[in-house]
Amino acid sequence: MKKIGILTSGGDCPGLNATIRGVAKALYEIYPDVKIYGIHDGYYGLIHGEYQEMHPEDFSDILTRGGTILGTYRTPYKKMQIIEEDNIDKVANMKKNYKEMGLDCLLTLGGNGTHKTANLLSEEGLNVIGLPKTIDNDIYGTDFTFGFHTAVDLATEVIDRVHTTADSHKRVMLIEIMGNKAGWLTLYSGIAGGADVLLLPEIPYDVDSICKAVEARTEAGKSSTIIAVAEGAMSKEEAAMKKKERAAYRAERGETTVTNRLVKEIMQRTGSETRAVIPGHFLRGGTPSAYDRVLATQFGVYAAELIRKEKYGVTVALVGNKITHNKLSDIAGKPKLVPVDHQMVQVARAMGLSFGD
Repeated sequence: MKKIGILTSGGDCPGLNATIRGVAKALYEIYPDVKIYGIHDGYYGLIHGEYQEMHPEDFSDILTRGGTILGTYRTPYKKMQIIEEDNIDKVANMKKNYKEMGLDCLLTLGGNGTHKTANLLSEEGLNVIGLPKTIDNDIYGTDFTFGFHTAVDLATEVIDRVHTTADSHKRVMLIEIMGNKAGWLTLYSGIAGGADVLLLPEIPYDVDSICKAVEARTEAGKSSTIIAVAEGAMSKEEAAMKKKERAAYRAERGETTVTNRLVKEIMQRTGSETRAVIPGHFLRGGTPSAYDRVLATQFGVYAAELIRKEKYGVTVALVGNKITHNKLSDIAGKPKLVPVDHQMVQVARAMGLSFGD
């Protein structure tokens, strides 16, 4: 009899439940007597022994549900090996609870932090398989993560709707898109939504260049300008700072992102009425798109097949049109950022879009 644990860690996103469902249904087909344990609230639940045995009916009617039926929690990787005031040895506890459940494999659904901890547990001797989840699409070794395409659809819809009010009021509109380190979501949704300027963390901006792009559109008779801003976008001056220096610089100004600062700067320099729109968590909520339901199901079924083959210490991936896997040790701690010469960047530039550089 196989015993499998499943947890979802980090931020929620569409497709988590679809992946859980895909894994479970495939496992029940391979091992009719399989026991599946749902671990509550990510690694927190594994640390504190909060889990329950799941049953086939628990995985019904969840394909279209957003969020995660298991709950999630952010447990930073950098604190995993630190014993804090509660005197809990997190790694030791996770290993203990893994053994108490009698698991043959632990499935971890999450982003970069989740995968780093998954690799840590793998190095500690546990059988672990990762599944790549994030709306940021920044996990190394996979073309796409589940949740990304749904977020692109939602961000594109926001941009579409902002176009109409921007045109009506002849405004410059800045739309802040999630993506602290990687600009994939801003890049794809910005192109799909017809934005005029894209500001990505990987391509530091010069406010003069942004204002020139705005003024050029005004001179060309365009009534509005749409600027898609990744939440992690930074100026060239900020890019030259160390992370702590940049954080202190923003804290002094009462900022967490550059969006509202840019609103003021653009309005002062160009005279154009400028506003900000921040859809925030709207981009990660709700039902997954058809693409993500299919991808999540493919990932889940492939993970079940990896269990059948007893192939552990890996994470599922999409490369080209093929579902495959990578070693956790090869991808953990290696975020996938937008290359400045990426084909999609070249497409945007060829269409006349500005990156503010």
